[in-house]
Amino acid sequence: MFSKVATRSAKGLFTDSKANFSLLKKRIQELIPQRQAELKEIKEKYGNKQIGTITVEQVIGGMRGMKGLFWDLSALDANEGIRFRGHSIPEASHKLQKVHHGHEPLPEAFLWLLLTGDIPKEHEFKDISAEILEHSELPADVEQFVKNLPTEMHPMTQLSISLLRLQTTSKFQKAYSEGIHKSKYWSPTYDDVISLIAKIPRLAALIYRNKYKDGKFINPDKHLDWAGNYSHMLGYERFEIKEAIRGYLSIHSDHEGGNVSAHTTHLVGSALADPFLSYSAGVNGLAGPLHGLANQEVLRWLLDLKKELGDDISEAKVKEFAYSTLSSGKVIPGYGHAVLRDTDPRFMHLRQFAQRYIKDDPLVDLTGTVFKVVPPILKELGKVKNPYPNVDAHSGVILYHYGLREFDYYTVIFAVSRALGAASSLVWSRALGLPIERPGSIDVNWIRNKFKDA
Repeated sequence: MFSKVATRSAKGLFTDSKANFSLLKKRIQELIPQRQAELKEIKEKYGNKQIGTITVEQVIGGMRGMKGLFWDLSALDANEGIRFRGHSIPEASHKLQKVHHGHEPLPEAFLWLLLTGDIPKEHEFKDISAEILEHSELPADVEQFVKNLPTEMHPMTQLSISLLRLQTTSKFQKAYSEGIHKSKYWSPTYDDVISLIAKIPRLAALIYRNKYKDGKFINPDKHLDWAGNYSHMLGYERFEIKEAIRGYLSIHSDHEGGNVSAHTTHLVGSALADPFLSYSAGVNGLAGPLHGLANQEVLRWLLDLKKELGDDISEAKVKEFAYSTLSSGKVIPGYGHAVLRDTDPRFMHLRQFAQRYIKDDPLVDLTGTVFKVVPPILKELGKVKNPYPNVDAHSGVILYHYGLREFDYYTVIFAVSRALGAASSLVWSRALGLPIERPGSIDVNWIRNKFKDA
């Protein structure tokens, strides 16, 4: 395993002399004919088969439970949770590369898995790490642009604008304007995706240091891995928090295609908008309170609970506070999920991290007590279909423990992570020739006329 990644002097490591392709890009090129043939066979054999029925309630209710998107990077099972190309979080965590003495999977390895379905071999992991490093430097004018953004602007707004500013570097946009054949769309899309993923930690760190640390910026450390360098540029150097960031960015990287940020990225990309335009749109969706704000709301609820209970965090007192929250018409944040019907495996991953590294933290201990107390209450009251915790019930608490307490910034970290899945999905959308997304819509009169004789 690797504590450091290849430096810029290793440029030749990821350059194929014949095609000038990195190993990852070369592997995708090899996979494209297979995946195209597989999708063609699927359409020929099952194209006219019905997946299910759609109810009026589903159409009005946010399309919950409707199967209407093709997304190959990950699959979400209601009981088992997320699988990345068939690998559960425990399986991926065990198999993927880690830093020396570390336990958390490295996001670079996750990216290889998401794009190919393969666990990267050691030389492949080194190659993608070097490729990301090679593309990580921001153009000087873009860096200055980010530093000049108003500090009163929300950090997610800053991130979206910064991604749009990077759009001038898009290779896809240039190739499309020059008439590239559609069978080759995937190649400049890949280049843009790697560039975006490589640069987004720097964008995010500049935003953080400018807004919260008086513009005292920290230069990148090119000897560190992608997530470790992000933590370094934020100003957090302890091994444990770098591990926390590595794990956070890995397990949040993808969550199938129906969530707002992934779906928005796919939708905008389906119009052949380049990855910078597409993922900026996805970031705007992630900024919405119902998608990206949950771990902040959990943390505020836990802090309110702790403030009221003081040092007494007995199960009986937590139960009393939970009943009080519910009786006032509020929800207990971090419990329940639109799809999941069991404990989120991402929550369990973070719980295990906390048990490994964090000792004697009252807020972390309180998170464990809430985990014991709240599900039975929600089951008893029948308040939600899933009474168990999702990832947000623990993620903010870990960031808070390590001193990262600027709540509005938490969603930016989420956005850095989600780029791995949502942006890289665009490569396969172009490789498989997926069409522009254009579902139909209905109005009240259509519904009434459709069922007037029913």
